[in-house]
Amino acid sequence: MIGPESKALEIAAAIAGGKVSAVEVARATLERIARLDTKYNSFTEVTRERALAESAAIDAKRQRGEALPPLAGVPYAVKNLFDIEGITTLAGSKINRELPPAKQDAALVARMRAAGAVLVGALNMDEYAYGFTTENTHYGPVRNPHDTSRTAGGSSGGSGAAVAAGLVPIALGSDTNGSIRVPASLCGIFGLKPTYGRLSRKGSYLFVASIDHLGPFARSCADLAAAYDALQYPDPDDPACSAPGIQPTLRQLASGIKGMRIAVAGGYFEENAGPDALAAVAVLARALGASRKVIVPEAARARAAAFIISASEGGNLHLPDLKVRAQDFDPMTRDRFLAGALTPTAWYLQAQRFRSWYRSRVIELFGEVDLLLAPATPASATLIGQETMSIAGREVPTRPSMGLLTQPISFIGLPVVVVPLHRPGQMPIGVQLIAAPWQEAVALRAAAYLEAEGVVSAPIAKAQ
Repeated sequence: MIGPESKALEIAAAIAGGKVSAVEVARATLERIARLDTKYNSFTEVTRERALAESAAIDAKRQRGEALPPLAGVPYAVKNLFDIEGITTLAGSKINRELPPAKQDAALVARMRAAGAVLVGALNMDEYAYGFTTENTHYGPVRNPHDTSRTAGGSSGGSGAAVAAGLVPIALGSDTNGSIRVPASLCGIFGLKPTYGRLSRKGSYLFVASIDHLGPFARSCADLAAAYDALQYPDPDDPACSAPGIQPTLRQLASGIKGMRIAVAGGYFEENAGPDALAAVAVLARALGASRKVIVPEAARARAAAFIISASEGGNLHLPDLKVRAQDFDPMTRDRFLAGALTPTAWYLQAQRFRSWYRSRVIELFGEVDLLLAPATPASATLIGQETMSIAGREVPTRPSMGLLTQPISFIGLPVVVVPLHRPGQMPIGVQLIAAPWQEAVALRAAAYLEAEGVVSAPIAKAQ
């Protein structure tokens, strides 16, 4: 039976072959969202009329005998910081409710539509993308489909939960300090944070312009690669979109890992991970034959610098509203933005100088290895409302600490695929496959190998 629980490429093939209509898939998806999302709170808007119109257009194209695009009829949803024509872009906030509806789709939404995908809605998130747990004061927390008492991660928590629950096979999110990788890890699905500048951010509500990335989630590596390939294109309207041409990855997945130099990131990435996270890395290291360990220099300092840059840029972006309507922010977001707006300029400049030095040192490592393995999160999903967590014997605040292991990587824009490990009787947890700039295909090939070997997988959550 083909429906929203199916993989994206399975749906596209079934529609192209006339085994099911795009409208049937869209209706089944909308029904599943209506029936199940009251448990998860992953959607903030369901675009029913648009979904039915887009799917009907796909069916009409097939009936005319026209060739269908690669994701024809595949349902997907986007984090609610992507512009959707006719809908107000909330970005998880109360303040943005007052904005007029978007006049056109974000660039990546337009790309998905061109690939034939059918938009079914917008997804819950941390306010203004500043958080790692999606416990949103205004729209409620997103609940992890594997255990609804636990968080789905953030800030793209709605995206992670919607895919993990089988509400959609593909979702789009954003990642500044870990906001794709953390939900992918905690929800037990695949996530891709491409190289900084690879995908256009036009029409998305930015958090930290010098760090923000956009990317997809999926329940299979092939679906992840197919979505990523559909999203690639040069965009002069986004000054940061500087990719050196389109590099299709789906057809490379079968290339395997032969000759690939793979190492485990030690030091900081071991010291700030719990036993579950370290065990997950060890499983993947064995499967990939990675016996070498390397130290990423000054990773702790990189995380501190990432915090300074994120807080400063984010705080100054929202300073006009902070001055006149601070009470309308989520209290946690407000306090961090206020602190960021007060960051001395000298600190910000020094953090950027360090960033340049750190990036060059890390890039040197990729002269010796092709892929680095590191935990995606220090632990699996925590309880909603849990204020602290224990990491390596230290009691630390939960919300910021979920990004301990992702911030030193996105800070310098490296491409990362998160692969999910599912253990009987335990919550899932993810591992980062980190590649050199513009080498998304390397990380995706390793992910596809692990999936083919049965080491990683992304089954639909059973807590339905």
